[in-house]
Amino acid sequence: MNLVLFDQFEDSSGQVVEMESDNQRFHLKLSREVAGQYYGYQVYNRNSNTQEFPPFTIIPDPYSFAVASQHHFAPVSKSIILDDKFDWEGDVGVIIHPRDLIIYEAHIKDMTAHKSSESTVIGDYNRFHDFNQEGGIVHLKEMGYNAVEFLPLFEFSNVEIPYGDTTQAVTNTWNPYAYNHWGYMPAFFFAPEGRYASDAIQSRGAWNGTKGRQVHELKALVKALHKENIAVILDVVYNHVSQYNFNPLKQIHKQQYFRQNEEGTYSSVSGCGNDLATEHPHIRELIIESVLFWMEEYHIDGFRFDLGKLIDWETVEQIREEALKVNPHVFITCEPWGGGYDPEGFSLRGWSSWNDQFRNALKGWHPDGNGGFLFGRWHPDYGFDKLQRMFMGSPNSEGGQYVDISHSVNYLESHDDYTLGDFIKIETELFSKDAVIQDKDTHALLTPVEIAMHKVAAMALLTSQGPVMIAQGQEWGRSKVIAETLNPDSNVGKMDHNSYEKDNETNWLNWEHKNLNAELVVFYKDLIKLRKENHLFRRADPKDFNFFTSKEDVTAIGFTISKGESQVAVFLNSSSIVSHFPFSVEGWNTLLQSRDGNFQYDGKIQIPPRSGIILTK
Repeated sequence: MNLVLFDQFEDSSGQVVEMESDNQRFHLKLSREVAGQYYGYQVYNRNSNTQEFPPFTIIPDPYSFAVASQHHFAPVSKSIILDDKFDWEGDVGVIIHPRDLIIYEAHIKDMTAHKSSESTVIGDYNRFHDFNQEGGIVHLKEMGYNAVEFLPLFEFSNVEIPYGDTTQAVTNTWNPYAYNHWGYMPAFFFAPEGRYASDAIQSRGAWNGTKGRQVHELKALVKALHKENIAVILDVVYNHVSQYNFNPLKQIHKQQYFRQNEEGTYSSVSGCGNDLATEHPHIRELIIESVLFWMEEYHIDGFRFDLGKLIDWETVEQIREEALKVNPHVFITCEPWGGGYDPEGFSLRGWSSWNDQFRNALKGWHPDGNGGFLFGRWHPDYGFDKLQRMFMGSPNSEGGQYVDISHSVNYLESHDDYTLGDFIKIETELFSKDAVIQDKDTHALLTPVEIAMHKVAAMALLTSQGPVMIAQGQEWGRSKVIAETLNPDSNVGKMDHNSYEKDNETNWLNWEHKNLNAELVVFYKDLIKLRKENHLFRRADPKDFNFFTSKEDVTAIGFTISKGESQVAVFLNSSSIVSHFPFSVEGWNTLLQSRDGNFQYDGKIQIPPRSGIILTK
């Protein structure tokens, strides 16, 4: 293995220095100052089957702290020797009990890129904590969120193979944008994405991150969020690497570092062209060191692991064990699927996970006529008993997936699939999946029925035990309509269920639409405040619950939570008729109701159609 030093990031050749080997670990010491230079490696193995690219291809360091990368689908990136001095001013992160978390899932660019955000700051890291705007940190503070979960911020492959180019080894027939916006094609596990830095250039072929500004600017963002008592959670991808670029792990030892099919090709349960062999000691070590690096160098408070089931159990256990040594309060969650499904397996190992059963019970999985409780019916295999369990935090004691209620991350919408707003539009047949939207502003304005359904959904989510996650724009029933661009997309104008490739107004948040549906936004804000102020919505146990069924055979539910001298009651009716409950309202006061109207009859409670109420005693 040779080290190659470059004076400029564009250089194709540089000073070659042979490295010393010690038990398969290569190292060297340089006697001169090299900060500010760029470097890469030449790796040669006599067994050519271990290497993806020609023997002397220059590859970047898989442990790069900063990377200069070309805006191209197959760039030979350069690692940067960076001397970054950052003053954390005493910052030690934010400590929030998992059951108190109200997480906002956000894409760093989507939150400020639309002109309606009115931010004039340069760079996505910087723009997010600009206080003179509508989006970013301003919105988080206004709503009362205490954590933000960023879609991937590791350096990732932004560009895919040109669409329809038959001269390439693979013809791109699936992505007319030839782009990757969400970030789920990781290239480096220690370097922040240069495209979000203040000196980023978006044009194809341009180099980004060349000065390493992304390192300083991401740290400044984390510090700014911490000053507002907002925890920072990173969405991380350790199950595969980017498909087309010259990834260093493929060149160092592709046979050991990636799972192989019987014929010797890459396994791809992830569907992304390869799967990392997390069980290999070197890959396990890299993953653990990466997690600890982000905690120590960037003061990251937690992680959400993409396709967590693709990570072997031993690595899962060691990640938590080592992370707790750095921060005993670190929050770790994941998707409990990917080559299997085992939320209980993660919970037994101290991990939380996205509670897809909560999502399915309340909303359903896809808008296909099998919607859940919100639509006045039961999702297949879900009924009143399972719904009770969801409100209690899905604990094992009640037949749920979790040994600890703090492991149940409850949500109704994420970046993936249709937004909750579009799900409701389609499932209620207000719009078909193939409808072409002519006026986005009119489309964004929710009807009274939609608002009523959104309020019931919000009330169910924010009165349930366990950490809560809310997706960007969910508070105003956001719709993702495919924007018209120069790209040849035949689905322009339709609602988008998979917008991973669109760096445009399809994904960017339109803050004018927030104002259009201000009634719903205020309702979310009130619910968040109520949840924070009343511990019963966050720290109750199954024994504290008492459930009520409606006298009518409809999808309606009620429950009280009693702990000590504190009591609250929640009643939700998603059906189209009034529901009545054998519950006396004497001595109870209303905290919040989703609509005007009469919620009482003969001293008992009645719930109008598609509405809910919260009381206290």
